Amino acid sequence: MNSSGLNMLKDLFFLSLNSMKKRKLRSWLTLLGIFIGIAAVVSLISLGDGLRTAITGQFSSLSADTLVVQNAGTGMGPPGSTVVKKLNEHDLKIIESVRGTTEVIPRLIRVAKIEYNKAAQFRYLGSMPENKEQLDFINVNLNVEAAEGRLLKTDDFGKIVIGSDFATKDDFGKEIRVGSRITIQGKEFEVVGILAKSSTFQINLVALMLENDMKDLLNIDDEIDLIVVRAQSKDNVKQVAKDIEDKLRKDRKEKIGEEDFSVQTPEQALSAINTILNVVNIVVIGIAGISLVIGGIGIANTMYTSVLERMREIGTMKAIGAKNSDILTLFVIESGLFGLIGGILGAGFGLFLSYLVSSIANSYFGETILKFSVSWSLLIGAILFSSFIGIIAGLVPSFQASKMKPVDALRS
Repeated sequence: MNSSGLNMLKDLFFLSLNSMKKRKLRSWLTLLGIFIGIAAVVSLISLGDGLRTAITGQFSSLSADTLVVQNAGTGMGPPGSTVVKKLNEHDLKIIESVRGTTEVIPRLIRVAKIEYNKAAQFRYLGSMPENKEQLDFINVNLNVEAAEGRLLKTDDFGKIVIGSDFATKDDFGKEIRVGSRITIQGKEFEVVGILAKSSTFQINLVALMLENDMKDLLNIDDEIDLIVVRAQSKDNVKQVAKDIEDKLRKDRKEKIGEEDFSVQTPEQALSAINTILNVVNIVVIGIAGISLVIGGIGIANTMYTSVLERMREIGTMKAIGAKNSDILTLFVIESGLFGLIGGILGAGFGLFLSYLVSSIANSYFGETILKFSVSWSLLIGAILFSSFIGIIAGLVPSFQASKMKPVDALRS
């Protein structure tokens, strides 16, 4: 393109900007639809990616060599707590016989009545193994740390560790501290530790006690809610899971696909989370797409109105030598600017919103539950797409403006 052509484009660009400035209120209202759609896409997809990154990091660093065995559940709740048929010692021995396992740890997760300061609440109870290596492994696997006091030891009978939300005075009218004594199902326990705030709400509301304490308290005999299995390495987790499935299926005389138990590897858990996040992203994009379509209709409406208002201007431009292509370019640039500016503002606000939400969430939970990061491909793609929507929305009115005859335009 020669210099005269570039100068022409420059002039048309500034003409379009001046036209938008003259109609400030209408221009802002037109930008709103594009702004909302792009802000929704950028903020929610960024938050989803941040959550995905944080979860992936936790799985890769903590649970890569771990899998969980439980019977099929009947509803929502902690793993293993809603099953009709519980795992038992027989199942535990079968799993222990599988080659490639280094730790096989039975766990109980129940709900019990907690009394303190003459108030009562129902909270989760979780059992902890009485073997030191297994106890340390579960603590690492759950990613728990003591904010006050300490974690459980293998001889801490009659003692418990509680979650951070458990300790607040909201439910019991008085804050629970290290050394407090609380009553669980009619039996008194001493609090030896309060856990740091976790990103998992069950951990924040749980009371952890040694396995035999929990069995005696709830009169549990041959029942296991879930079994945590540690493989020799993360490389053979899939094979260990398959061998466990094969042995349990054979013992229970069940066909493939009809099992009443599940063996979940970290990869499967992560895959399930990714599937949920992908579905959420699709829904978000769908909602934002509707907003962008409405924004595009708004741009088209604004451009039609602009053409009608500027017919004399179009006629004058044509009378002094402007070509149809010049008029078309003028209005296409203007509609494209609506999309571009709306996209830039929406992307910037979406990024700010994502940062704000992730900061609040991370501050509340005390750890990186939502990792904030800038995805330049997402930002640039969103802005380009909004510009494209603007150009497409303005094509028809721009084409109609370019086809006007100078005499007709000047007469109107």
